[in-house]
Amino acid sequence: MTFPLVPGKLAHAQIQNTDNAPLALPKETGDLPPNSHFQNISIRRGETPVTKSWAHLVAGGMGGMIAATLTSPLDVLKTRLQSDFYQSKLAATRNSRGVPPHAALSLARSAVLHFRETFQLLFSIHRVEGWRALFKGLGPNLIGTVPARAINFYAYGNGKRIISQKFNQGRESAWVHMCAAVNAGVITGTATNPIWLVKTRLQLDKNQAEKTGTPSNRQYKNSVDCVKQTLRAEGVRGLYRGLSASYLGITESTLQWVLYEQLKSYLSRREERRVASGRACTYWDKTVNWTGNFAGAGTAKLFAAVVTYPHEVVRTRLRQAPQKNGLMKYTGIVQCFTTIWKEEGMASLYGGLTPHILRVVPSAAITFGMYEVFLKLLGAKA
Repeated sequence: MTFPLVPGKLAHAQIQNTDNAPLALPKETGDLPPNSHFQNISIRRGETPVTKSWAHLVAGGMGGMIAATLTSPLDVLKTRLQSDFYQSKLAATRNSRGVPPHAALSLARSAVLHFRETFQLLFSIHRVEGWRALFKGLGPNLIGTVPARAINFYAYGNGKRIISQKFNQGRESAWVHMCAAVNAGVITGTATNPIWLVKTRLQLDKNQAEKTGTPSNRQYKNSVDCVKQTLRAEGVRGLYRGLSASYLGITESTLQWVLYEQLKSYLSRREERRVASGRACTYWDKTVNWTGNFAGAGTAKLFAAVVTYPHEVVRTRLRQAPQKNGLMKYTGIVQCFTTIWKEEGMASLYGGLTPHILRVVPSAAITFGMYEVFLKLLGAKA
C-alpha cells in the first residue's frame, strides 16, 4: 500500500507496509531506522462494531417481546397477588382454615405460607379458568413491553454514549450509567403508562366474574373498551394513574443497569486477562462467554427487585379501577403506602414477591441476553 506524498520535508518519502521492504526516507531526515509504529500496517473494515442508534431500538424490542411471551403466566399471577381483592380472598381462606395472619407468624413460617399460597393460586387459575387465563393481558402486555423495552434500551444506549462523550471524555463509568438509566426510566415510564394501566385493569377484571361465577359480569370487554371507560369516567389523567409510582420505580431500573454494567465490565476484563496470559480457552471460559450476560442480567435484576419491590404493589393499587361508588381507594403514593400498612400490614407490601422474582429474573436474563445478541447481529456497539 503506497501512501500519498506529504508536503514539506517528507515530500519525497514513499511509506510502504510491505513485510520486508524498508522505509524510503529523504536525506533531510538522515538515515534513521524506520519506526516500528509504521510496520505491518493493516486496515480492516466491517469488524469493529459501530454506533447505530436505531439498533438499540430493534434489539430492545425483540428481547422484550421474547421475554414477555415466555413469562406471561407469572406476570398474571404477580398482578393478582398484588391486588387488594386477591389479598382479601387469601386472608378469608386463612381465617376459614384457622391459619394466623402473616404478621403473627415467624419469618420462616410466613415465607413458607407465602410460597404455598402463591403456587395454589397459580394452579387454581389453570383449573378454574383454563390455560388461556394464564396469558390474560398478553396482548396489551406485548403492546406495552415491545415499545417500552425498545424505548428504554434506545434511550439508555444512546444516552450513555452522549453523556460519556460530552461530559466524561468518551469514557464510561458508574455515574454515566446511572444518569443514562434515570433518563431512560423517565422517558419510558411517561410514554407507556397508559398501556400498563390497561393491562393491569384487564388482568384484575376477573374478580367480577369470580364473584358471581359468570363471565358476563366483566367490566371491560377488551383493551379499547377499557380505554373508553377510563376516559369517560376519569378523563385523560386516568390513563396516567400510577405514573408517580412508575417514576419511583426508576430506582429499580437504575440500580439494575448500574449493576449489570459493572458485571459486564468484570466479564470483559476477565476475558482480556485470559487472552493476555496466553492461556487456552477452556470449556468453562466458553460457558462464561456464552452465558455471562444472561447471568449478569438476572443477578442484577434479582438484587434490584428485592430492594425496591414495594413500589410494584403501590403502582398496581394506584392503577386499579374505581370502586362501585366511582371513588378511587388509593389516590397517591404516600396515601397508598399508609393505607396498605394500616389495613393489611407490612407483608402486603411484598405481596406477589415470589412470582415477581420468578418472572422478572428470567425475563431480565432473556431480555438483556437477546439484546446483546441482536446488537452483535446488527453490528452495533453495546
